[in-house]
Amino acid sequence: MRTQACQPGEEIAIADTLYFGTNRPGGVVSDDEWQAFLASDVTPRFPQGISSWRASGQWRSATGALEHEASWVLLLVHPERAETDRAVREVMDLYRKRFEQEAVLRVRLPACTSFR
Repeated sequence: MRTQACQPGEEIAIADTLYFGTNRPGGVVSDDEWQAFLASDVTPRFPQGISSWRASGQWRSATGALEHEASWVLLLVHPERAETDRAVREVMDLYRKRFEQEAVLRVRLPACTSFR
């Protein structure tokens, strides 16, 4: 990852934005299932904090079909360490398997962080 210069008082971090589709065979991932997933699988791996929100999107599936679906976006801001990278990949894999998803999109960017 390319290093960027942060301002005084800021720390370099990684901002991972994950996109989770909700369509699945036989239905959709419910709000309760999403909240349970956050509680059981995300929060224990990222106890320092997370942000999530609803979104609506589209993507081209492996079959070539253009899929439209409601989704959840999860933002994880964390230090760049092997164990946090592994935790992000675990979250993606768990969701994909549990909710029968073809993929979870990850956008990983360097960020400068501060609390004021």
